[in-house]
Amino acid sequence: MGLVLLAVIWLITLISSYFFIVKSWWPHGASAAAPWIDHQFALTLVIMGIVFIAAQLALGYLAWKYRDRPGAAPVDYSHGNTTLEAIWTGLTAVLFVGLNLMGSHVWASERFEPAKPGSVQVEATGAQFAWFFRYPGADGTYAATSAKNISAEEQNPLGMKMEDPDAKDDVVSGVMYLPVNREVDLTLKSQDVIHSLFIPNMRFKQDAVPGLAIKMHFTPVETGDYEILCAELCGLGHYKMHGMLKVVSQDEFDKWLASKEAEKQ
Repeated sequence: MGLVLLAVIWLITLISSYFFIVKSWWPHGASAAAPWIDHQFALTLVIMGIVFIAAQLALGYLAWKYRDRPGAAPVDYSHGNTTLEAIWTGLTAVLFVGLNLMGSHVWASERFEPAKPGSVQVEATGAQFAWFFRYPGADGTYAATSAKNISAEEQNPLGMKMEDPDAKDDVVSGVMYLPVNREVDLTLKSQDVIHSLFIPNMRFKQDAVPGLAIKMHFTPVETGDYEILCAELCGLGHYKMHGMLKVVSQDEFDKWLASKEAEKQ
């Protein structure tokens, strides 16, 4: 039985480690911050992988070495080694805090530092169970909104106050269009419960909280179509709350925005 446990533990360890090494599950990065974030993930996985593999190999070996067999010595129970436990706990704390400090810079740069002048303004609003994206138009100002004005029949899912002069050029879309190689000044909102805007290829994930306007920014660097998900369990329809990000050239983006504005006339 000890040999069987050794084989099973080692087999599970090596097979699971293989999938992390080949990274077949990891989506292609298409944002300016993706290389650094991927490096941080890789570093974390390598360090944790070494510890995981070593611990599991040792576990399998010890399960075999101290298996029950005729003539085996009586078990000697011990409370452990306080010194080793203190060292192990201390090293774990240093590793945990160190990795967090290394990774905090990129996240903080997209969260606390303001977007650069000339960035594309987009407001992303989560509502059970869809994403809506609003562009402020040429005036660069979003129209005021009110929950009382939300109406699917009147094609006003965000509840914009149409009497507000700023509403005349606001564009609302179910698809996020962005120009490539241009920073996005993103404002996240929620109409009902906590949602989480997750764009795996952009290495972007941020909660949208009711009552808050959360500012973030990122820069797409490759054209293409990328899936948008909700990464927060937000109700029975959570599984179908997804959208699409289309990263296009600046010229294509300008034409799309102009066409959407023309539809409002």
